[in-house]
Amino acid sequence: MRGLGVGAALAAMLVAGSVQAGTVVVSAERLLDVKTGKYVEKPLIVITDGRVVSVGKAGDAVPAGAQRVDLPGVTLLPGLIDMHVHLTSAGKYGGYRPYEFTDSFWTAVGVANAKTTLEAGFTTVRNVGTAFYADVGLREAIDEGWITGPRIMASGYALGATGGHCDETFFPPSMEEKSPALVDSPDEGRKMVRTQRKYGARSIKICATGGVFSRGAEPGAQQMTLEEIKAVVEEAHMAGMKVAAHAHGAPGVKAAILGGVDTVEHVSLIDDEGIKLAVQKGTFLGFDIYNTDYTQAEGKKNGELEDNLRKDREIGEIQRENYRKALKAGARMTYSTDAGVYPHGLNAKQFAVMVRYGATPLQAIQSATVNSAEALGWQNDVGQVAKGFFGDLVGVKGDPLADITVLEKPVFVMKGGEVAKR
Repeated sequence: MRGLGVGAALAAMLVAGSVQAGTVVVSAERLLDVKTGKYVEKPLIVITDGRVVSVGKAGDAVPAGAQRVDLPGVTLLPGLIDMHVHLTSAGKYGGYRPYEFTDSFWTAVGVANAKTTLEAGFTTVRNVGTAFYADVGLREAIDEGWITGPRIMASGYALGATGGHCDETFFPPSMEEKSPALVDSPDEGRKMVRTQRKYGARSIKICATGGVFSRGAEPGAQQMTLEEIKAVVEEAHMAGMKVAAHAHGAPGVKAAILGGVDTVEHVSLIDDEGIKLAVQKGTFLGFDIYNTDYTQAEGKKNGELEDNLRKDREIGEIQRENYRKALKAGARMTYSTDAGVYPHGLNAKQFAVMVRYGATPLQAIQSATVNSAEALGWQNDVGQVAKGFFGDLVGVKGDPLADITVLEKPVFVMKGGEVAKR
C-alpha cells in the first residue's frame, strides 16, 4: 500500500475485510440498545480479539495502537440472526430443477450464499437441514478462515418420517430414493440424533408435519407422533442440543410444543390452543412470513410444481394472520425466514412484513437479536452489543425504529471485530 496515507491504507484494509484480531475501536452516530429500545448517542465500542471490551461514548480514552473504524451518520445494531436458513439451496431452482446438478454443486452454492448472507447483516444463522452435512463443512471452513460467512449453528440432515416432508418425495419406487435420516419410531429418533451429533451437527431439526414444497402430503398433515418427537427432544437435550420443528398444521404444532421442542418453524395453521400452549411453555415460534411474496411472484418461472404453488397460496395469508394473533397473545418470536426458498441476502425483507402484521419495529428487531440468541442458547455471545459479546455489528443509514426497511440495505457489517462490508 505504498503511497497511501495511514488513514487511506486502513480504509483500504477495511474495505477488503482484512482487519484481523487485535483491538478495534468503532464509533458511529448512535447505537441501538435492542433490549431497551433506546439509543446510545455517539457510541465508542472497543473490541479486542473478537469480543466487546467496552461500550462507551465519544471522548473516552482509546487503547494505544487500536485500529479505528469511524462511521459518521451510521446507526449501529448487533449483528442480526436468522434462525431458519438453507445455505445450500437457491430459490431460483424449484421443483425438479435441483436434480440438474451434481451433489457437490450445492456445497459450492453454499459458499456463495454464506458470503451474501453475512454481507446482508446476518452474522449468525441456524441452518436447518442439508445433505451430506454440508452445513457442518461450511461452518468449519468459515471458522478456519477459508471462506467468508456468518456463525453457523448446523443441523445436518433434517429428521422426518418415511414419505414425509423431509424424505425424498420426488421419485418413483424404481429409483428407491430416500433420506438417510428417517425416523419411524422413538428408538430410530434417538439413534438419528446421535448420528447427527456424531457427524458435527449441534442442533436438530425435525419435520413434524407435511410441507409446501414437497410432494405427497398437505402442509397440515401431522407426520411424526408425539412419542417420536419426545424421544428426539429428550435425546437432543441430553446432548445439549436444541430442537427445531418444521410444523404447519395445528395438530403437529401442538405435538411439537407438547414434545418439548425449542422452536416451531412456519407455524402456519396454528390454532388458539396451540398459541396458548406456546405462551404457557415459552416455546419460540418462527413465522416465515416474507417468502410467499417471492415464491408467488417467481415460483412458476423457477420450476416450482403448480400443486406446491397452490399450497403456498392457500396458507400464505392464514400464516400471516396467525402471526398477528400469536404476537398479540404474547408468544415469543424468533426471526426465521426460510432463506433458500427465496434468494439469500434478502433476509431483512421480512422485517417490514412483521411490522405490517402487528409488530413494532423494536419487536421485529428483538426477534432477530435477543430472542433468537436465547433460542439458540447463545444469549451470552450474540444478539447484543455489550461487554463479553462477540463484536458483531451491522450499520445502517437512518432510524430503523422509524423505518424498518433501512435494515434491508446495511452500509457496514462487522463479525467478531473484522469488517465484512463497508
